[in-house]
Amino acid sequence: MSSNGASQRQGAEAKTRPPVHVAIIMDGNGRWAQKRLLSRILGHEKGSEAVRMAARTCREQGIAFLTLYAFSTENWQRPKAEVDALMRLLRRFLKTELPEMLQNNIRLNVIGRIEKLPMDVRQALDQAISATQGNTALQLNLALSYGGRDEITRAAQALAAEVQAGSLRPEDISEERLSSHLDTRGIPDPDLLIRTGGDMRISNFLLWQLAYSEIFVTPTLWPDFDREQFLKILDEFQTRERRFGRV
Repeated sequence: MSSNGASQRQGAEAKTRPPVHVAIIMDGNGRWAQKRLLSRILGHEKGSEAVRMAARTCREQGIAFLTLYAFSTENWQRPKAEVDALMRLLRRFLKTELPEMLQNNIRLNVIGRIEKLPMDVRQALDQAISATQGNTALQLNLALSYGGRDEITRAAQALAAEVQAGSLRPEDISEERLSSHLDTRGIPDPDLLIRTGGDMRISNFLLWQLAYSEIFVTPTLWPDFDREQFLKILDEFQTRERRFGRV
């Protein structure tokens, strides 16, 4: 086969390869509830059903990593009553979904400032992470108390400490070295970012890791995001040609 033919074949393969890692900004729970004259926390409760759907679909489709933006560093600024309700919902979700994760061979992982979470939530996280650590079908990453700028700042501080200690020269700082200090170390960058709710921004989510991710924004609010829509986006992803800056 000619080199030109090989290049065309490689391009076709690149366009049809399914994503290894999908990241989702789950936006629209509050608006979903407000449209129905319900409390915002009921919207978050309804959104937990979409979380279950997304994890099941990723497992069925052979996707290895799913990262969900569950609670940002900025979300701590919301009213205390809403934050407290979200923490209770998170704790309940972890306990009720643990059997589902075990049954479906899903491993739980967390990124973000975990130390800021309430102790009972951290205990539920520790229990779920420990119980699922041997699972291999899908790694579910929950971004909790997470912010992309905060993550990069913490990585820079760690590198600066190594330089100060004399164990690292500034000229030896590389993208790989910085990546090794991020919360997502050992996890491939997302191939696909989905944002529900229609807003055209990434909201301080995975700022380093999304450099070459394909982005899909849907106006559908997160509680209404269903398996059919998810599969449609996955199909459309496979029609995109990912050149990573090359021709």
